[in-house]
Amino acid sequence: MKFTKMQGLGNDFILVDGLKEKIPENLGDLSQKLCDRHFGIGADGLVFILPSQIADIRMRIFNSDGSEAEMCGNVIRCFARLVYDHNIVRQHTIKVETLAGIIVPELLFFPDKEVSIKVDMGEPRLERSLISMEGQSGQVIDEAIQVGGDTYKVTCVSMGNPHCITFVPNVDEVPLHDIGPKLENHPLFPRKTNVEFIQVLNKNEVNMRVWERGAAETLACGTGACATAVACVLNKLTNRAITVHLAGGDLYIEWAENNHVYMTGPGEYVFSGEIEI
Repeated sequence: MKFTKMQGLGNDFILVDGLKEKIPENLGDLSQKLCDRHFGIGADGLVFILPSQIADIRMRIFNSDGSEAEMCGNVIRCFARLVYDHNIVRQHTIKVETLAGIIVPELLFFPDKEVSIKVDMGEPRLERSLISMEGQSGQVIDEAIQVGGDTYKVTCVSMGNPHCITFVPNVDEVPLHDIGPKLENHPLFPRKTNVEFIQVLNKNEVNMRVWERGAAETLACGTGACATAVACVLNKLTNRAITVHLAGGDLYIEWAENNHVYMTGPGEYVFSGEIEI
């Protein structure tokens, strides 16, 4: 099977052209095998390019643990660049069918040949039931939840997938590998959740660390950065347009007045190859 390895701020993915390649069954098992960094190619997820009846193209994403994800902000940028460069979809603005609905990335070309991808990530879901979170109806803003013997104040947002955001004084001091999986698997989240810890630097910048559902700690999370910008505004901590600093680089996020969240960042090639499956 031929593949292309790409990365968005260090969040890396294996992309397969399902319009040309024969797609096997048991895609979750295949994702676990190919994403393994010792016995496979190594990646945070496995992504398939597929035909769509309702958009220009369709994307399916499988995490490294084999679970299927609704959406991923970093991979949608890589996906858009690949389908454009490979002449699969040739317009600069592309409608992509995902499990989170139709997402619309736009390729931005600059004179120095740099390429950025601006993505209309749609409207955030703030109602508890739309996040897929147990409890009484309403928004979840600075709400206390118990994790073991500790209490955390969380704000929860869905960008087509669930996010649980906590504000902290210093993200570098967070025991992410301890608390991350506990929040990910908390009983309040029947479909699990992504977990973000945020350090507000000023009205225009934040630092972020992320524990991704099904992938553990990653260098970046696009939907998480979008959910973070929304959470910052809901808690009156930042402006509506901010730069989110992640371990893999920066994303520019704007929660616009039309209620849509826009994400701008890179999607870059690593290598291409062929693997026996």
